[in-house]
Amino acid sequence: MNWDQIKGKWKQMSGDVQAHWGKLTNDEVDEAAGNRDKLVGKIQERYGIAKDEAERQVDDFFAKA
Repeated sequence: MNWDQIKGKWKQMSGDVQAHWGKLTNDEVDEAAGNRDKLVGKIQERYGIAKDEAERQVDDFFAKA
């Protein structure tokens, strides 16, 4: 699934994103709104991980979606 498709389905997918990254608030998930860079940044901040690790997690998650 490409990021244009993810943006289009963000409302439906936001619950799965919230469940997977439970430390993210609903507001943070809504703010990301299907934007990969914003989501990576939020995960990076919340979990205290490196950008490349956050990117890997995001890519792995959406590859399975």
